[in-house]
Amino acid sequence: MPLDQYEALPRFDQIEGAPHPSQTQHLVGQERAEADLLDAFNSQRLHHGWLVTGPKGIGKATLIWKFAKFLRATPAAGGEQGLFGDAPDLAISLDISPDHPVSRRILAQSEPGILGITRGYDEKRKKFRQAISVDDVRTVKSFFSMSSSDGGKRVVIIDCAEDMNASAANAVLKVLEEPPRETYLFLISHQPAQLLPTIRSRCRTIDLRPLNDTHFFEALDAAGIDTESLGDEEKRHLINLSNGSVGEAIRYINLNGLQYYEMILDILGSFPDLNTSKTSALADSLSGAAKAREFDVFLSVLDKVLHRLARHSLDMSELLSRATEKETAVFSALCKTPAAARHWADAAQSVSDRTRHGQAVNLDPAALILDTFLKLETCAKACAHI
Repeated sequence: MPLDQYEALPRFDQIEGAPHPSQTQHLVGQERAEADLLDAFNSQRLHHGWLVTGPKGIGKATLIWKFAKFLRATPAAGGEQGLFGDAPDLAISLDISPDHPVSRRILAQSEPGILGITRGYDEKRKKFRQAISVDDVRTVKSFFSMSSSDGGKRVVIIDCAEDMNASAANAVLKVLEEPPRETYLFLISHQPAQLLPTIRSRCRTIDLRPLNDTHFFEALDAAGIDTESLGDEEKRHLINLSNGSVGEAIRYINLNGLQYYEMILDILGSFPDLNTSKTSALADSLSGAAKAREFDVFLSVLDKVLHRLARHSLDMSELLSRATEKETAVFSALCKTPAAARHWADAAQSVSDRTRHGQAVNLDPAALILDTFLKLETCAKACAHI
């Protein structure tokens, strides 16, 4: 969808409570990837198709929107020599001033040389569509075929590539096979193994590294998130639950993920006998359509907690070093042996499958939560005898 049509609609590629990647001014912790793109530009080896990979929420979209802005605003390096044989200056940074016309047009969602494609919003159903369709991708061909009014480069960003259905993926493949001059296609992917091998083979891959703890909190600050009010233990919770994903961390901060984490640990701490009053209170707090986004965060947190629990009895120094005292106490009581860890791993996978299915078919959240904790109680009682 062209940028100027996004204005009144929610954007799938934007975390609520944070700026859209196109409007994020400061990218943290991805200097190596920035240098690789800058080198490709300066050496005139800028491939037409790029696959940008790495864990979700570490800055892939921010990087590519920054580079797209740079491409639109920067003349190509290596042009004709000047009168005295002097070579044109090479770019030394991807940074573009916020006052640059391209920056202002992107902020106003009116930049004609950049096309962003993501899962569209169904206004009638008030929800995002399940996939990027072939109709969405067909706009890429027409967008690339139009002559640029300013003679500049044309950039398409698909976020994320694995959201494309089969027909859309095949349409992208055709674009990659016959790219027009001065056009660039960026595919952002959290799980590139899900993409067609032929798509991967026609793209140059740039892999972003997970953020370290310092960069993680710098990125949260850059996104306008107040981290000063968080205690040391809450910061450790954020790192544990988000696995360094700034996007996930913002969701957890804005949608009570840290509180749900504490409530889940409290209930698990009551095992092997389920505390039904706490479980019912949690279930009731997440009932109703107005709580749909928080329910999704709750399921995400529960999934992370259960997988951390299953790994607890293994010799994983990094996991243990990050655990809080409360988490260590709860996990140690529930998962004492590798055999118990296998039981919890099976339970974690079963719960993940059941809750996501229940969410997809709109089962009552309260009933789903109660059923989930009853099954976890069964697992806890079995593990108590291992």
